[in-house]
Amino acid sequence: MSRHPTMSLADAISTSKRLLFLVPFVAVLTVLTAPSAQADSVTFNLTSDHCTGGCGPAGTIFGTVALTQNGTTVDVVVHLNTGFAFANTGAADNQAFKFNAGPPVTLANITTDPHVPPLVAAAGAFNGDGTGNFGFGINCPSCGGGLSSAFTTDIIFHVSNTTIANLTVANNLGNFFVADIGNITPGSPFNGNTGPVDAPGPPITPTPLLATMPCTVDFLSPSFKAIARTLFPN
Repeated sequence: MSRHPTMSLADAISTSKRLLFLVPFVAVLTVLTAPSAQADSVTFNLTSDHCTGGCGPAGTIFGTVALTQNGTTVDVVVHLNTGFAFANTGAADNQAFKFNAGPPVTLANITTDPHVPPLVAAAGAFNGDGTGNFGFGINCPSCGGGLSSAFTTDIIFHVSNTTIANLTVANNLGNFFVADIGNITPGSPFNGNTGPVDAPGPPITPTPLLATMPCTVDFLSPSFKAIARTLFPN
């Protein structure tokens, strides 16, 4: 009858210590062997209120502007929080959203997602209502003035051949983006007020990179094998 070798208590304790010592190396290798991180992204809050009569009390976050690097294209999502809608006012140059982009971006690089009502990109000298100078906008050609054609669906568009850094340079007044909005909250003292709100920055801190990384370890990798040989020479 074959006999299996037994492990002494001292050997068992030694092996356990080695296994515990291995744990932090596994954690490190989890990061080192993880696939590339998700596309870079950054988000700005729309907080600075230029509405006539105000669109909300001090400290209100009216919405967000999220930018995601997708290859050589930046995807932009403009979202308004509950109680607010996109408007169409001269105070915001009749642009639902305004932004800047440095060279080589031109109007031909900007495309909008299908939307109801339809939206189009525009280029020009947009500087309404003290929010500073902007060179590009997204507007609704069929919309009436003020809140007569208000909509709450996110504005989504894409800018090709650029980077997030190229779209997030503050303008002459220190603002990054502007949205033309109105308060549509029934019973609010601000209900019906319209005008531009801007994102003065800084951006919201992005989600830490490690939180988005898959927890995988390549146990056949040369790095892991080298550590294993050191800890378990036999």
